[in-house]
Amino acid sequence: MRESLLEILGLKDVVRAGWVRNDVDNPESVAAHSWGMAILALKLAPKELELSKVLSLCLVHDIPEVRVGDLTPHDDCSSKSEDELQAMKELAPEWLALFQEYELGETEEAKFVKQLDKLDMGLQAMIYEFKQGLDLSEFRSSALSKITNLELSSLID
Repeated sequence: MRESLLEILGLKDVVRAGWVRNDVDNPESVAAHSWGMAILALKLAPKELELSKVLSLCLVHDIPEVRVGDLTPHDDCSSKSEDELQAMKELAPEWLALFQEYELGETEEAKFVKQLDKLDMGLQAMIYEFKQGLDLSEFRSSALSKITNLELSSLID
C-alpha cells in the first residue's frame, strides 16, 4: 500500500510533456494539472452533477501517467490505453472503476470532466502565453475543438 501511494505521489514530479515540447519554462506537473481540474470543477460543475464523482474523476484520471508517462498526440500512443489500464490495475485497483468511467466518457460526470481536462489545458496555455510570451495557440485551438459546453469554451475564446 505505502509503495503504491508513494509512486502515485510521484505525479508531482511528472511534467506535462506538451509544455516541455513547446519550451515552456518551469512547466506544470501532471499532479498540478489534476489539481487545476479539481478547482475548475468546484467552480463550474453544474448542480445536477454529483460533485464528489466529478472531483474523484479529476483526481484519478491521470494516475497511470506516473508509469506510462504523459503522452501527447506527437508520441506513439498505440498501446496507451492498454498500458494505462494495466498501470491503474496495479497502482490503484480501488479506483479502477473511476478511471474506466473517465476513459469511456459516457456518464454526464465523465463527459464534463473530459471537457475540464481540455479547459485546464487551454487556460494553462493562456497563462504561459501571458507570462512567457509564447505562442501556444495550438493548445487553445485544440481545447476549443473538443469543448462543446459554451460556458466552458467562452473562458478560452
